[in-house]
This record gives sequence, structure tokens and C-alpha cells, in this order.
Amino acid sequence: MTLLDIRGLTVATTFGAPIIEGIDLQIAEREILGLVGESGSGKTTLGLAALGYARPGSSVTTGSIRIGQEAILGRTARDLRRLRGRVVSYVPQDPAAAMNPARRIGDQLADRVAHRPRAERSNLIIRALQRAQLPAEPAFLARFPHQISGGQQQRALIAMAIVAEPSLVVLDEPTTGLDVVTQAALLSELNALHDQIGASLIYVTHDLAAVSTIADSVAVMYAGRIVERGQLREVLSRPRHPYTIGLMESVPDHGRPTKLRGLPGVALGVGQWPVGCPFEPRCRQAQLDCTLAMPNFETIHLDHAVRCFHWRQTPPIAVHEPLRREQLADREAILTVDRLCAVHGRGADQIVAAQYVSLTVRPGECVALVGESGSGKTTIARCIAGLHKPAAGTIVLHGQKLAALAGDRSRKQRQHLQFVFQNPYESLNPRHTVGAILSHAAAMLRNLPESTARNEAARVLDEVRLPASSVKRYPGELSGGERQRVAIARALIADPGVLICDEITSALDVSVQAAVLDLLGNLQAAHGLAMVFITHDLGVVASIADRMLVLNRGVICEQGNVSDLIVRPTDEYTKRLLEAAPRLELAATGIGSTT
Repeated sequence: MTLLDIRGLTVATTFGAPIIEGIDLQIAEREILGLVGESGSGKTTLGLAALGYARPGSSVTTGSIRIGQEAILGRTARDLRRLRGRVVSYVPQDPAAAMNPARRIGDQLADRVAHRPRAERSNLIIRALQRAQLPAEPAFLARFPHQISGGQQQRALIAMAIVAEPSLVVLDEPTTGLDVVTQAALLSELNALHDQIGASLIYVTHDLAAVSTIADSVAVMYAGRIVERGQLREVLSRPRHPYTIGLMESVPDHGRPTKLRGLPGVALGVGQWPVGCPFEPRCRQAQLDCTLAMPNFETIHLDHAVRCFHWRQTPPIAVHEPLRREQLADREAILTVDRLCAVHGRGADQIVAAQYVSLTVRPGECVALVGESGSGKTTIARCIAGLHKPAAGTIVLHGQKLAALAGDRSRKQRQHLQFVFQNPYESLNPRHTVGAILSHAAAMLRNLPESTARNEAARVLDEVRLPASSVKRYPGELSGGERQRVAIARALIADPGVLICDEITSALDVSVQAAVLDLLGNLQAAHGLAMVFITHDLGVVASIADRMLVLNRGVICEQGNVSDLIVRPTDEYTKRLLEAAPRLELAATGIGSTT
């Protein structure tokens, strides 16, 4: 039976520009729907609409939403508060920002069941904690959010979402940024949770590989509309919309390393939609009629439908040639790290982050540091960059021993060793234009005059495939993928020999990620750039790295050529990482899917 029934839903800004438009979507009881698309496609807006909520600056203009017997739209704020948590609940992406830092975990859980008789509340809270794999103990309930780990915060949010036993749970990017082991555990827990509570789930994500391990069906969104909908295996084994194929070809697969193909162009923003098909500017099979009118949904068979005039001409997913790597062993090392040790804290609170880590990187080579969160990857990278003082060990660049901290290194040494941070939102000055950010880096590190620095800024923007007009824009006016390209451009304008990339693709859409990885690969080939690449994504490692070091609690447990370690790992920890990493290819062939 249908649980969620959405008809003709449109959410628009206060200026009348639609954010999502004409959405028809039905979800059955106990069904898990994967809602997939790039940033800005309208996924979160649709998920929030199921709660009767539109973000500030927007509102629901047309349509209807029913969950079971309850109509969601047109209700008072008081009625909606009564329904949220009991009929439909929401798990936001960022647990640290979603929970009240001033209230204890137990109090925040109790708020969700305040409508239930007092005698039932305690049992409901204990059951929710147990289902979310959290300790149902007074000591845990008495903690504040900052006193529990990030993984526990995520589970606490899930417990808050299910404590009132709703019929529908909306999960918004719950695994973004998690390492593969934690992600696999959370997805397994969500599957078990789904079986226990019998609720329907909407899983909002850009990660098709993660969706393939949990969902029954999938809906692909682009520019505020659903462009393909159907059973998971049907859509992944024979996608009919060119956009769906583009997303799938952008997903890296550690089991079959290939050069990734990113989607051409960029996704359209709100207010930029054309008269015809919004995907037409990026589509490989677009024709004249695609520019004249919006395609309607057309049923292929059963419940597989697609919004495309020419879906019959959509080719199968391309099988690319395996990636072949250049042999670099005969090149002299540009960067050498010898027996590096690093710690956090002091005295009794001291934590060892890295123990006797040694590595070498050659010109044109990419060395990946791989491991779970807390394995020491980022600390090692920060030590190399001079942002964290090592407790022991040496770092040698171009044959010269580097000072422990960047401030004590020469300008030439800082120029030749550049760092690209994980979060471009925090690493770019929001009050400076892109042109000012790049020109300042060129002037400071290369001592270039102002006019030459401006010319260099234009050059590197072209190199990272951003329009020249970007120099006048501020970081807040850019998308996440564009910001990350600016961060890469800022590092490249220094003309470095070594680039350290710290989880730079972890929060990007798969299509943007593919474009960034393709860009870095081309820069490597063109400039002989050496890279230290920190990531938890083994698919990314297989697509870009030559060698990898597997870290477990600050210790290298295994290292070697990527192709060898992926096929023949010897350490149990490496095997566990590989087993936990999701593979879209397996799900598309019906092998390994848990649904």
C-alpha cells in the first residue's frame, strides 16, 4: 500500500523561481527510496517538504502531500509539530549543528515523546537507543552532544528520529564524510533498523554506491525535477536517462580502476532553467526538440519511468579501459618523510597520532594515505606542511631538511609545498574576491608584481576550468565544486612541486569529484606534480593514486602499489577496508546488493 503520496508539488522562492516543480512521487509502506542527484537538484527541498517544511525564502506553491491518512500541507504550525516525529521525522546531515549543545541527550530524546504517557516514555527511549546501537544507560543520557563521538552523534540523531516510531523517516546525506568502515556499519544499522521499526525511508544522497547497498528503488533528480524513477536494480542495470548514466560513470570503483568521466558543464541553479529540457546543454544525445519543450514522464515498463524524449537511443553504460599507470620507481624522490611521530595533547591526555611513519614521493607520483577517521592521515599531512609540530622524525624536500613549523621555513620551501584543505568554505576568505585570493598568493609566495599576479590568476583559473569572470566573484557566490577548484588554483598559483590534498573530494557530488580528479591527473601529467592524497574513499584512491599507505591508529599496517594492494591485500585491516567499501558495479549486476 502507498504510504507517501506526493502530487504536483512545487516549491518556489519568494521571487517566484521554482526550486522543485511538478513532483509526483509515491512510496510504498516499508519501502526504502534512494533520492539521488547533484547539489542544487532539489533533493533536500523535496525531503523537507514531506515534513510540511520549506526553508526561509521559499514556500510550497502547489501540490499535495499525504502520509497514510494524514494530509501534510495546509496545516497550522501547531498541527505540523504534532505530526513531525510521530508520522514523519528527519535526520539532518550535520549532527553537530542539529543537536542543541546546551541540552543533554536524554532531555532531547524525551522532547520527542512528550506527547506519550509518562509510563511509556522511558521504554520508548531505551528501545530507540538500543535500535540505534547506543548504550541505554543513565550515564549516556546525561551527556551533552560534545561529550560523545561524531558517530554517536549521528546515531543519537537517528534515535531521536525513530523514538516516536514514525511511519516515514527522511535521512539527509547521513554518510557524507564518513570513512568506509563507519559508513558500512551505519548502512547496515539502517537496514536492520528498517526491518525492526517497519517504517519507510527516504535516503537523500549524491552517493549512488551507498544507495545501491540499501535502497529498494531510486529516484534521480535534476534541476528540481525527477528525471528517472524505478526499482534499484532495473535503473542501475539499464539506466535510460543520460544524466543517470553520467552519474554512474562518475562513480569510482576500486575493484575496476578506470579514468573517470565527469559530466560536462555544470548543474543549473534556481532561476536558470530553460524552456526545454534543463539537461540539454550537458547531454551527449540532445536534439533540437530538447530545446523547445520539457519532456514528460514516459513509462518504460512496470514502474520504470524516464523524462527524456530520446530515451530509446540512450546507450548502455560505457565500459572504460582499465587505468594504466606510469612506472616512476626510477625517479629521485622529491619528498621524503623518515620515522615521523606526532602526538596530540600533553601528559595524561596525550594521544599518539602517528608512530614512525616513513614515505617517499617522486615527481609525477601520487601517494595516498588511507584509513578510518582517527587513523592519523590528516595529522601526518599537517606535519609535512608544517602546520603541526612532529614529536620526532625528519621531513626532506628537494634534498633539504625542513623546519618543523611552516613559519620557520623559507619562502621557497613554503612555495614548493602546498596544502589543499578539506573544507573550501572555511579555507577561503569570504571577504576577498577570487582574484584577490589568487593574486595575493602569487605575490606572497613568488614575489610577483601586481599585474603579473593578476595574469597568473587568470591562467590558473583557466587551468582548473573556471571562467575568467570568476575573478570578480566572492567564495559565497560559488558552488562547492567551484570553491574547491579555487582552493586548488590557489595552491597551483604558487607553482609547487608537491601538493597535499586532504579529503578534498569527500563532500563533493560524484560528478564534480570526477571532474576534480580528472583535473588533478592532467596537472600531474603536465607539470610532473607530486601529490600526497589523504582520503577514506578507496574508489578515489584506485582512480588517482600510484601507491598507498594504509594507516591504522597512526601505524602503517601495509603499503605498496595501489593495483597490488587492492587485488592482493595481506593485512587484515586492509582487507576490512576493502570489504566495507561499496561498489556500484556489484549492485548494477545484482551481486552483493543487500536489498
